[in-house]
Amino acid sequence: MVQRNFPQLLAAIFVLFFIILGVSPVSREVWIAEVIPVVLVFVILVLTFNKFRFSNLAYGLLAFWMFWHTIGGHYTFANVPFGFVTELFGFERNHFDRIGHFSIGFYAYPLIELLTRKRWGGPVVASFLGVFFVMSIAAGYEIIEWWYAVAEGGEAGMEFLGSQGDIWDAQKDMLADTLGALSVTPLFWLVRPDRKDQEQSEQ
Repeated sequence: MVQRNFPQLLAAIFVLFFIILGVSPVSREVWIAEVIPVVLVFVILVLTFNKFRFSNLAYGLLAFWMFWHTIGGHYTFANVPFGFVTELFGFERNHFDRIGHFSIGFYAYPLIELLTRKRWGGPVVASFLGVFFVMSIAAGYEIIEWWYAVAEGGEAGMEFLGSQGDIWDAQKDMLADTLGALSVTPLFWLVRPDRKDQEQSEQ
C-alpha cells in the first residue's frame, strides 16, 4: 500500500513541511523568491499525475531538491545552520547551497524516464538530453539569480545570490548541477524503468 500511494504520501509530507518552514523565515523577500520554483514544480507534478506517473524512485529524487530548497528558502542558503559539516570537512564556506545545486541534477533521472517511457527517444539520446537539460536550467537559474540580485539590491539581493564572496560561485554551482545529473544517469541505466513498462505490457 505504501509503495502504491508513495507519491501521495510524499506530497502530503512535503505540504506540511512547506507550511511549517513558511512561518517566520529569516527574510520573507528571499523566501518568496526561493520558493517560487519549488511551488511551480510541485503544481506541475500534481496537475500531470493522472496523465503520467513517474516511478517512486523518480518522485523521491524530485522531492529531495524540493525539501532541500525549502530549507534554504527559510534560512537563506548562506545562513542555513550547516556549520557542523563545514567544521567536519574544514570548508571555508557553507556548502548547503552546493548540495542543493547537486540535487537539481537529480531531475535528469525523471526526464530520462519520461522520454524513454513515452518512447520519445531511446535511452542513449534521452540520457544526453537529461544531462543537457539540467545544464541549461543551471545556466538559466544563475542568470535569474544575477537579475534578482541587481533588481532587488541590498541585503535581500545578496542573500538570494548566495555567493558568500566567491567570485566563481556561479560556475561552481553549474558544475554541481551537472555532476548531480551525471550521478543519476547511471542509476537510470541500472533500474531501466522503461523496460518495466514494456515487460508489463507483454504480460
